Amino acid sequence: MATAVETLGKLERRITISFPLTDVRSEVEKRLKVQAKSAKAPGFRPGKVPLKMVAAQYGYQIETEVLNDKVGRAFNDAANENNLRVAGYPKIEPKNDAPEGQLTFDATFEVYPEVVIGDLSTVEIETVKTEVTDAEIDKTIEILRKQRVHFHAKGVAGEHGDGGEAVAANGDKVTVDFVGSIDGVEFAGGKADDFVFVLGEGRMLPEFEAATVGLKVGESKTFDLAFPEDYHGKDVAGKTAQFTITLKQLEWAHLPEVDAEFAKSLGVADGDLAKMREDIKVNLEREVNGRVKARNKEAVMDALVKTATLDVPQALIAQDTERLAEMTRQDMAQRGMNVKDVPFPPELFADKAERRVRLGLILSQLVNENKLQALPEQVKAQVEDFAQSYEDPREVLKYYYSDRRRLAEVEALVLEENVVNFVLGLSKTTSKAVAFDELMGSNAQA
Repeated sequence: MATAVETLGKLERRITISFPLTDVRSEVEKRLKVQAKSAKAPGFRPGKVPLKMVAAQYGYQIETEVLNDKVGRAFNDAANENNLRVAGYPKIEPKNDAPEGQLTFDATFEVYPEVVIGDLSTVEIETVKTEVTDAEIDKTIEILRKQRVHFHAKGVAGEHGDGGEAVAANGDKVTVDFVGSIDGVEFAGGKADDFVFVLGEGRMLPEFEAATVGLKVGESKTFDLAFPEDYHGKDVAGKTAQFTITLKQLEWAHLPEVDAEFAKSLGVADGDLAKMREDIKVNLEREVNGRVKARNKEAVMDALVKTATLDVPQALIAQDTERLAEMTRQDMAQRGMNVKDVPFPPELFADKAERRVRLGLILSQLVNENKLQALPEQVKAQVEDFAQSYEDPREVLKYYYSDRRRLAEVEALVLEENVVNFVLGLSKTTSKAVAFDELMGSNAQA
């Protein structure tokens, strides 16, 4: 039996549920008899253990299960009778003033809010666009060349020699010995033999690289190096050390020529350079398209958050906060970090969780009101688009369609895209050209 629904706040509600104690006792006794059929105890054959002994061993557990079942069913019935959409899980508390022979509980919970979306035709949204030109293709080819670099002894004549003077310069790979001291005393981590790095990559501190440039093999140099205040080595952070460095080996970077062999190394079987450039362009356009979509989606989501009015259930925020914390924990663990004793305070994820829940409620409203659900043909087209960048597209199709959860992730992407297109179709949009480098350097996430 359920009492009327009490309104405690904008979204918070309370229902009092009760049922006869005899119902609980009757169900407990019934389950104990079932348990007794397979119960075991020393000195008794299976199924012949006295009911009192079974009750002593299993009674508390079974009584708890019965109470949970009855309270859960009573709450669900009451929520359905009152047409309540419960957000999260109810907080169940027993009442001490229950009538004799009755068990009474208060169920406190939140309901889903009313979502009011403003006039989308008045919303202004700036979208972005980026073109892939020959300059971006050329730049990508240079990156690919650097990824396939070979180093050869500098200053040595021959097939792989540059014939020049063996003097260290940016782009060269150097092998050095070094030793550092502070106030004449060597410090931990300040000494190494046969240490290898490439000048100009920024792996070493600027003073260290500057001291290495201009050295010849066998030459040494002593110089001062001021460690930054925020340097990761706390023992030397903010201090000035004196280093002595000796150049032992010097190699120059031999980049491969952009020829048929280079094209073949990129998967172009016949070595056709024009086809190689076209393949690179297609891949760049796919990456650009993804980032443009992400930027535009974020703009739409920001606009929806501003134009929609709703109260967000705290229970849903708490659930998503826990979910984000667990995702972060798993991600860090997969990266090899020991997170066993690392605290994950809820406040670190609260703002992100609140936005995610808010957007989820807004999107759900838009989808239901405007029939924007993901259609099977849209999902298939999206999976096929994913598959284009793989060597065997059929395996990609199988990967998604063999697992309902994976397919659900694709459906969610399609649904979001449907919402984005719907909102852009109604709102006042302006398009802004964004440079390729700016777009690729952005951290916009889908």
